[in-house]
Amino acid sequence: MLRTILVVDDQSGVRDMLRDYLSHQGYGVLTAANGQEALMLARSLRPDLMLLDLLMPEVDGLEVLTRVRRESNMPVIVVTAQTEDADRIVGLEMGADDYVCKPFNLREVKARIQAVLRRLGAEDDTQRQLKAGDVVLDPDAHQVRVGGQPVELRPTEFELLAILLASPGRVFSRQDLLSRLAHYDGAERTIDVHIKNLRAKLESDPASPKRIETVFGVGYRFRNEDTA
Repeated sequence: MLRTILVVDDQSGVRDMLRDYLSHQGYGVLTAANGQEALMLARSLRPDLMLLDLLMPEVDGLEVLTRVRRESNMPVIVVTAQTEDADRIVGLEMGADDYVCKPFNLREVKARIQAVLRRLGAEDDTQRQLKAGDVVLDPDAHQVRVGGQPVELRPTEFELLAILLASPGRVFSRQDLLSRLAHYDGAERTIDVHIKNLRAKLESDPASPKRIETVFGVGYRFRNEDTA
């Protein structure tokens, strides 16, 4: 079962190093360069664990941790400077599950991630599924079903659908969607191509979509059955 780690650090070199290493270790990896982006990804894509640097500009790691703890029980491992004992203690008191110190050993990071996930146990898969109408997305199994039938999606299509399903009824601009995609540097208009491909796989009539709606001049949303 693929587990997803959200790496939050304002240093691009640290993010890239952790992303590459953890990806090679079999994890799905999301990255965020600041606290606001971290909270957005945590809410929309619900990763299995957050690896959170405490020292960041604007919204710092302790504030991110406070907000995460208000909203979920997602495991959080804080990353602190070697000399900042007070930060480690405060992080643990505020609900962090563990910590690692910079500079860190990558094997230690992996071991601590494994230990936290093992200690806290796997979350109920039914709670992790995203659903709107007859469309169900299972992030752990990386499966999508429409009316009970499996649908094969490419990775970017799957990620886009997860973003839309996490907030049915919410309108996302192309830039919103692009900024939420992990490691994707395409132009905004390429979002239209992926949406077109998603509709071809999810809609009974892609020319007249009932699930993924266009809000002209704004962007896209997944139809909210409760308010349709």
